[in-house]
Amino acid sequence: MTEIHTPATALRSSERVIAGTTVMELHGEIDLLTGQPLSARLDALTAPSPDLVLDLRALSFIDCAGLGVLCRAQNRIAARGGRLRLVTGRTGFLRILRHAQLADVFEIHARLSTALAAGPDSGGASATAG
Repeated sequence: MTEIHTPATALRSSERVIAGTTVMELHGEIDLLTGQPLSARLDALTAPSPDLVLDLRALSFIDCAGLGVLCRAQNRIAARGGRLRLVTGRTGFLRILRHAQLADVFEIHARLSTALAAGPDSGGASATAG
């Protein structure tokens, strides 16, 4: 488990590989202070295999810097011919994505099992409940 501590915020992550897909679970906050170290870790994780699932269900806060980290990761992974899938069921986060006009940028799933089962041609945003 990786921990990023700052005076005001903390971000913890754990990583595992499931059937060739890297799954990173994030706990805490993605903001201006935690965004840069997270971005570097995402780059390192996706360098050998650009297939990543970010489990954001335990995320308590994300600001515009955090959205920038997610967009950067999406762009870098897509440039490498890979996939980024987000797992979240939080309506607040989904609302933020809609207001920022980013809902169609990410492939979104409500459950980890659904994100992992999604085929390679199922790109695009889909807040699946199954």
